[in-house]
Amino acid sequence: MSCPVRDARRRIEDEHAAIVEGIDHCAEQIAEPWDTARTTDRDAVATQLRSALEATGLLEQLPLVLTDVVAATGHELQAQPVPAPPYVVITSRGPMLRATIDPGRLVIRFDAFDIVRDDEPGRPPAYRRRDGIRLEVSLE
Repeated sequence: MSCPVRDARRRIEDEHAAIVEGIDHCAEQIAEPWDTARTTDRDAVATQLRSALEATGLLEQLPLVLTDVVAATGHELQAQPVPAPPYVVITSRGPMLRATIDPGRLVIRFDAFDIVRDDEPGRPPAYRRRDGIRLEVSLE
């Protein structure tokens, strides 16, 4: 019996390393002009990342990655994914891909930014550029 999470992770690492590198490059471009190592502008992070992914053609490739990853798990998608919710969501952490398969919802996150919460009440969270991309795959 296959493990969808393991199979999905393996497929991304083996076949889609260039996509991961592209996401990393786009995130680096966004963070470069920051005055400090972090920003509190959540919308700017997500909006700028979406624009950078779109400009490089990566946004249009993410549904293809999702289709390939789901096939690697031995399951099928119920519909053809598009580069928009619910299949592709650009968050303040990075791109997230989602698909409903037989055992549950497959969620793939490409975390390019960490959320840093301040202990002081009322202060907004900050977004800090990660050193590389953290790939998170889960079945919910």
